[in-house]
Amino acid sequence: MRMLKKYRFGFDIWALLLFMAIMIPNFIWFAIPAPNDILRADSITGNVDAVASVCQVLMNGSLCLLVNQERKRIGITPLIISVFVCCSLYFASWAAYYLGMTNAVVILGLTILPCLAFVLFAVDRKNGIAVVFAVIFAVCHLVYGVMNFII
Repeated sequence: MRMLKKYRFGFDIWALLLFMAIMIPNFIWFAIPAPNDILRADSITGNVDAVASVCQVLMNGSLCLLVNQERKRIGITPLIISVFVCCSLYFASWAAYYLGMTNAVVILGLTILPCLAFVLFAVDRKNGIAVVFAVIFAVCHLVYGVMNFII
């Protein structure tokens, strides 16, 4: 309970911008199928996907709406630079996917990199609640990617 006293309801525009940036390739994918679009196959990890969806909502909600009062102003830190690197590599993975590449490296890039960006951002913002949901989401998203497209 003591940990919760550090948090207040607020709005973190940077968290929303991160979420929107990571979602842009997904919106494009919904509208424009990629060649060799294996991601549209039915998932064999339904229960894991459901947990991932719930955790994704809770992760983004806690990132955007819960503010740790002990956090510093957002700035250029090693963690934020790592978030940008993860996002850049994630976008590169989408580019490779649209070029028809569906190998394990591309699938892992599409799976791990956005999750890692959220975890690193949550750590930088000292948002332990979001870290918990982000890690659970990351594990579920990794299981989904590996079980459906790599194994």
